[in-house]
Amino acid sequence: QVTLVESGGGLVQAGGSLRLSCAASGLTIGNYVMAWFRQAPGKEREFLSGHSRGGGGAYYADFVKGLKGRFTISRDNAKSAVYLQMNSLRPEDTGVYYCAAKRDYFGQFYYTRAEFDYWGQGTQVTVSS
Repeated sequence: QVTLVESGGGLVQAGGSLRLSCAASGLTIGNYVMAWFRQAPGKEREFLSGHSRGGGGAYYADFVKGLKGRFTISRDNAKSAVYLQMNSLRPEDTGVYYCAAKRDYFGQFYYTRAEFDYWGQGTQVTVSS
């Protein structure tokens, strides 16, 4: 049984930082694209960042305003974990953050919610102004 468990969320003041973790079990994350999504109150769940398998590395949602340069995704296959370092947090970053996994065979990049196979329960991030 595959499980993804997020942790590291909480309440932080604007300008602060958080590091989210996703612990995966029941799968070999080296065979998966791992990603982070966010769902703000009253909004759709949106892709933030992914980390492809093989040499593709990290990729980010260019269409999410203000994301670039503030969030960094990383993975540790040996620990079966994925991380999201979030700096210079803003009130608009408030939401539930989800970890997701997509089985990949071709070194591709995935961006949409429907493409991902497994999801965590999410961790709440609240940024106060």
